[in-house]
Amino acid sequence: ETLSECDMRKFRKNMGMIFQNFSLIGRKDVFRNIALPMECWNYSKAEIKNRVEELAELVGMKDKLKSRPSELSGGQKQRVAIARALINDPDILLADEPTGALDSDTSVQIMDLLKEIAKDKLVIMVTHNPDLAEQYSTRIVKLLDGKIIDDSNPFSDEDEAKESENPYE
Repeated sequence: ETLSECDMRKFRKNMGMIFQNFSLIGRKDVFRNIALPMECWNYSKAEIKNRVEELAELVGMKDKLKSRPSELSGGQKQRVAIARALINDPDILLADEPTGALDSDTSVQIMDLLKEIAKDKLVIMVTHNPDLAEQYSTRIVKLLDGKIIDDSNPFSDEDEAKESENPYE
């Protein structure tokens, strides 16, 4: 089944993306980098300002809102990227090697932040670091050549039966 353009927009709004290379816009300051997804959805300036300040506080970047990405460390850039991924309050965060460009100490800080976020949201992280996966994940799915070769918590027939039950009967 194909989703309509409207359904695709809703789906994309419900997902946040965190990239290994941060994907920040160099000519925009931290505030505008975080705000960008909300600007695409026509929120009011007041709503955007409040949400950006709230998330900047959450990720420890409130004092850097006027800074440009070139003035930030790798860890600070990743914190901005995390705030931007959270801006539309998605249920799902996709994190592509979120610590790949960071030193060990900063990686721990970012993973602790993602672990805190994962208390309220589904965080799907791609990593080549098995130690990181073991330490921070509740489920590990290993892939090789695009195929699942191991799953620490596979979906069972019983789980499938529960999902297919009609909750309205």
